Amino acid sequence: MADAFQENLDRVKAIAEEHGCILNPNEKHLNKMLERMVNNFEQFGKYYCPCKQHHPLDPEKDPLCPCPEMDEEVDEDGHCECWVFFRKEK
Repeated sequence: MADAFQENLDRVKAIAEEHGCILNPNEKHLNKMLERMVNNFEQFGKYYCPCKQHHPLDPEKDPLCPCPEMDEEVDEDGHCECWVFFRKEK
């Protein structure tokens, strides 16, 4: 799982850079969310958003990470709903 975790960490770092964000500096929370995404990937083959998924996960309805609302949430709240992506401080 270590390799899968690192792949996902690299993936979210690239997403953050692409969207002008930073990752949550609270490593404990960030790692928990990344692990949940990895679990989704290992079970379902895609990185479903861990905070917006149904239980059980519904591949037809649940959004992938980054979710479509991520940019808007970061702009309005300073972070996405999962607290993975944060607005850069100016």
